[in-house]
Amino acid sequence: MIEELRITDLGVISDATIALHPGFTVVTGETGAGKTMVVTGIGLLLGERADPRAVRNGAERARVEGRFRGVDPAVAARVEEAGGELDDGASGPELLVARHLTAAGRSRAYLGGSGVPAAVCADVTSRLITIHGQSEQVRLAAPERQREILDRFAGPPLAALLGEYRSRFVERRAALAELTELREQAQARAREADLLTFGLIEIEKVAPQPGEDVALAAEAERLQSADDLRLVATTALGALAGGDDEAGGAMTEVGVARKALDGQSDVEVAALAARLAEVSYALGDVAADLARYLDRLDAEPGRLEWIAGRRSALQNLTRKYGATVDEVIAWSADAAARLSTLDSSDDRIAALTERLAVLDAELAGLAGQVTGARTRAAAAFSERVLAELAALAMPHARLLFDLTPAELGPHGADHVELLFSANPGSEPRSLAKVASGGELSRVRLGLEVVLAADAQHQTLVFDEVDAGVGGRVAVEIGRRLAALARHAQVVVVTHLAQVAAFADQHYVVVKSDDGQVTTSGVLPVAEEERAAELARMMAGLETTDSALAHAGELVELAAASRRPV
Repeated sequence: MIEELRITDLGVISDATIALHPGFTVVTGETGAGKTMVVTGIGLLLGERADPRAVRNGAERARVEGRFRGVDPAVAARVEEAGGELDDGASGPELLVARHLTAAGRSRAYLGGSGVPAAVCADVTSRLITIHGQSEQVRLAAPERQREILDRFAGPPLAALLGEYRSRFVERRAALAELTELREQAQARAREADLLTFGLIEIEKVAPQPGEDVALAAEAERLQSADDLRLVATTALGALAGGDDEAGGAMTEVGVARKALDGQSDVEVAALAARLAEVSYALGDVAADLARYLDRLDAEPGRLEWIAGRRSALQNLTRKYGATVDEVIAWSADAAARLSTLDSSDDRIAALTERLAVLDAELAGLAGQVTGARTRAAAAFSERVLAELAALAMPHARLLFDLTPAELGPHGADHVELLFSANPGSEPRSLAKVASGGELSRVRLGLEVVLAADAQHQTLVFDEVDAGVGGRVAVEIGRRLAALARHAQVVVVTHLAQVAAFADQHYVVVKSDDGQVTTSGVLPVAEEERAAELARMMAGLETTDSALAHAGELVELAAASRRPV
């Protein structure tokens, strides 16, 4: 529950602190005094859009701060996750929430002392406070909101069913999207598979080897200059070994020189002879290598032509699949992997189709269980709300939840609509079409009173809950709000004395005007002053004796209704 609310420079309120207690708190005040700023301030704590025009004239910024106690572990964990901390209060952990708004339009939210986005602040505070204003009355006319209310009444059993249903629904939606995409792209995949298969077959026929194009280019270059190579090799061999038709050559001359030196006793000459022997052996080795080289040149007829054909086949591949043979081989590996993926798409389509059939059956079963739970809850809910409406001076009202089949959606297969009639003999019709403003206010209050039994530690804020009503109906609204406050903290902004009389705590927004600026403050109304304030609300500026008497009767009536039976 919210324990304290402080508002600074918001609207016409310059600085006000409201200490809130469990039970029923009412805020009253003259028209234009700024009592709706209390709801606006709480709305800012709930992350609502910050309007810079709400900053008080002449002020740089508006500030709203709220102190909450009774924070449950789930909320505490969310605060810690956001970087905030709880304070140690006299009655347990307390959470401080603040919202600052500048006249320039900048807004900041603070959660447990840590600056957070407004959405994060709203995520936490929405678990602690619910505001019911005119916008909620409009929302109540929507079938989606009516379904939410019914599901809330049905409680944890239906929530568990819906959780299981939604997990299946989300899975089905993802599977259907994937299946649709696979089917829509089937032709494109088939064309791609054909192209990949053609390329792999073409490459397989040629069977290129890594680096083959580079090696063949070097060999072709060598073979294309074979005549020149043969001439230089023959000339070199002749110089070493002599021509075929004549003796001589370097080897012969070296042999003659060696022979001349052999057998001499002089040490130096013997050393020279040994060196000549080494030269002779080396020249013999070179001559032998040259001879073998010439034999190879003459042993590869047609090799150059084969190389040209092979290079042509490789170039046909490199024009399509890569700049080099190595790139062609890499493309072949990638294409094989991609083809495997494409081939598996048919298997995936079959698996998804089978899974969708299973999910459809499971969803149909779960949707049926959801419908059954809603139907049972609808009957009990309507019966209890009708009892509340009878207490709100609508004894002949009829209210029922109409469930009609709908397509499977994220919330089941039901279209939920509240049907209502206020008078006997009238067939219930759509609540949004037949209920007046006052009737809609009472229906909304009746729903909230019934739902509040499970709303422990929840704070409910009502703005204009008594719109369009008065007299005895207003008294009954006050009585029902007091009953609601037995289960939840209730804060009500009202202009009706009949409602305010039932409050456990009363604040009044007081307006002052110095001729230039209008300023409002929020003051507590002491118990002995209640009758005077209620009389003012009934009689206007002039508080008459009859108004005071009537106000005293209201206070006594409200006090009697709160006494234990």
